[in-house]
Amino acid sequence: MRYVYIIQSILKTDKRYIGLAYDVERRLKEHNTGKSIHTNKHKPWKIIAQFGFADEQKAFDFERYLKHGSGHAFAKRHFW
Repeated sequence: MRYVYIIQSILKTDKRYIGLAYDVERRLKEHNTGKSIHTNKHKPWKIIAQFGFADEQKAFDFERYLKHGSGHAFAKRHFW
């Protein structure tokens, strides 16, 4: 399974990140220990949502959708 996940900073709730991982819990630990340059300034993080896909291409497509245009508006409307 491949997962698309949405995390939100606990201290700065306006900071969010959308990512892709095989193991979301392990990836969250990496975000919270500063191993990601994109999220290390706003740690700690919590998981807002995660979506599992058996088809890896569909996971990539959904992540891309959430990060752009109408998908970004969809995520904003439904998750924060």
